[in-house]
Amino acid sequence: MAVIWVTGGTGFVGDALLPALVARGDQPICLTRHPARARARHAEFAQQIQYVDRVEAFEQCPDAIINLSGEGIADQRWTDRRKRQLRASRIGVTLALKSRLDALGCTPNTIVTGSAVGFYGPSERPLTEADPSAHDFAARLCADWEAAAAALATDSALYTLRIGVVMGLPGGFLGRLQRPFSLGLGGRLGHGRQRLSWIHRDDLVALILWCLDGQGAPGVYNATAPTPVSNAEFTKAFGAALHRPTWMTVPETPMRWVLGELADLLFLGQAVYPAAAQAAGFEFRYPTLDAALAQLLR
Repeated sequence: MAVIWVTGGTGFVGDALLPALVARGDQPICLTRHPARARARHAEFAQQIQYVDRVEAFEQCPDAIINLSGEGIADQRWTDRRKRQLRASRIGVTLALKSRLDALGCTPNTIVTGSAVGFYGPSERPLTEADPSAHDFAARLCADWEAAAAALATDSALYTLRIGVVMGLPGGFLGRLQRPFSLGLGGRLGHGRQRLSWIHRDDLVALILWCLDGQGAPGVYNATAPTPVSNAEFTKAFGAALHRPTWMTVPETPMRWVLGELADLLFLGQAVYPAAAQAAGFEFRYPTLDAALAQLLR
């Protein structure tokens, strides 16, 4: 039974990750601002999880840490205040974990930390783990988060996952789109050529556990399916899966007036490939978007 500190365990990925850890016989200790809400949210398996409401409440040395903490990157317009929140929820929490480990004198065997494909910035060429960071806000956020995680894992095996758009239901990216698409209001964003790097939530959880078990060498892994798609391809596939038309187009200029810099996530993209994971032998259950949507919408 491995003791595992988990941050971000009450989010969309955590809803699938925590029961997977419990099923393995691990002992997750989950950081959340609202323990009572978390217990209610995870009622089916909450008795096997310990919840703490601040990093200083971690009292037991962990065998591993899974660090997925972070406010939703696309939940609000990127004002200066929101940018500070995004940084604090990722970098600040990671630095606090470092301080807590030092205070307890703990050295976990393994640390799996989140990052995002935003690390690479917008690009029209194929990207792998060998490509450098860009310089826009999202890229700097990811790069600084990864640097904080590297300081956290001085003597631990560190796995950094640059995560794409996570496909799952209910909730998440698809959950936001399901209702308008079901009403026949789905459509491509702008010209629709921008690339979408995505991953099925089950594959992401499997990759986290794969790293946790040391099946690949420590390092950076793109947590993306091997078949990125254009926005137009995604729109057509999702509409077809829901048996609804997708004739609309969302114009870019008005959306930029409303969303500001955040609109870059919608109208710019990148095709990120999981070269390191595939080279190390990780196998995706849902390598194509059609397979992922068929499973999620069956």
